[in-house]
Amino acid sequence: MKIALFDAKPYDRKHFSADAEKYGYELVYIEPALSKHTAILARGCDVVCPFVDCTVDSDTIDILKAEGVRLIALRSAGFNNVDYKYAEKNGIPVVRVPAYSPYAVAEHSFALLLALVRKLTHAYVRTREFNFSLTGLVGTDLHGKTIGIIGAGKIGRVAIDIAKGFGMRVLISDPFAEAIEGTEKADLERIMSESDIISLYCPLTDGNHHMINKETISMMKRNALIINTSRGALIDSNALLEALKDRKIGGAALDVYEEEAGIFYQDQSDTGIEDDTLARLISMPNVIITSHQGYLTEDALAAISATTMENIKQFEEGKELANIVK
Repeated sequence: MKIALFDAKPYDRKHFSADAEKYGYELVYIEPALSKHTAILARGCDVVCPFVDCTVDSDTIDILKAEGVRLIALRSAGFNNVDYKYAEKNGIPVVRVPAYSPYAVAEHSFALLLALVRKLTHAYVRTREFNFSLTGLVGTDLHGKTIGIIGAGKIGRVAIDIAKGFGMRVLISDPFAEAIEGTEKADLERIMSESDIISLYCPLTDGNHHMINKETISMMKRNALIINTSRGALIDSNALLEALKDRKIGGAALDVYEEEAGIFYQDQSDTGIEDDTLARLISMPNVIITSHQGYLTEDALAAISATTMENIKQFEEGKELANIVK
């Protein structure tokens, strides 16, 4: 099997190269993200392996099919960037990595939260300049605060355990989750109005696009914090920016952004960015943004590679695809 791994980064190679050799597969690393403009680079490959920054729409799928690609093996859990129904209609299965390390993402969300509430980024910059003043660095405890967790899947459940470890009151909103000990189920309105911290752990669907918007923000406490390590389009970025400017909420920590394609995973330090909303969010003292790195641990990368190769092996052997997207 010949596999085209799109949007390839140096950190992808360690585990994928080792696993491909073990399975006897040939890997082609392709630096650009997969799209209708780059799909032709998969010529001669049986499988394409895209990441979250790739656009696998109908036009892309048409080109992949014409070039002989027989499987789309996502190396991510999310699949909102793939027209999987069109792929299925054209005889190309789409498989994914449904779970690699829920700990990686959940822990990153709390790293962001702690950095935000204890003003660690400001403290770091000050001490680098030998300024040891504590003025303006007063933080808040997490113990006793209410956190609203939206999405109680694998990642959300790890986040719940972490929050309980801090001694927080935990509200959860998830229509598919059963009662979880030590938490309270709540509707979205109650989550918004009662939470000191609102943290998102749900997939992006048509039904929750811009879940955090002008209306839901208006329900929040004035010092509420928003944490998002899921998908950028869960938040209306312009509404968030306006709320932060008007001091209607206390701050935000984001590992994802709805227009991150073409920006995240790239070094743009020499050119800057043209996205005014993102630039203004980054400039705010009560906002922390990381470049979709929540998943980026050695443990997660190893699991992503292993599951991807197993998905491809199941396809090669004609077995039932355990992680097919339907």
